[in-house]
Amino acid sequence: MPMYEYRCEACKFEFEEVQKFSDPLLVDCPACKAPSLKKKMSLPAFHLKGGGWYAQGYSAGASKDSASGGEKSAPSEGGGGCGLPQCATSCAGASAQAD
Repeated sequence: MPMYEYRCEACKFEFEEVQKFSDPLLVDCPACKAPSLKKKMSLPAFHLKGGGWYAQGYSAGASKDSASGGEKSAPSEGGGGCGLPQCATSCAGASAQAD
């Protein structure tokens, strides 16, 4: 939802208000109750509600890894594999080498 900035021409009180696009502009000042509010021209701002990528990161997998403190081990230089210590080069290569 967009956030709008208003300023009272009577008492110079300034505030922000979260409103829908379809909501009418405010007229009465919450401080002095005078009907002299004017919407200010300002940089665009909006308020995101609920949960989602903006609150938790770009993907659920990234937030789970960072939240648990664990890091995924990268595959070894020699050929990847599953990343387990017993698979130094690759899963297929390690099972073929086992005698």
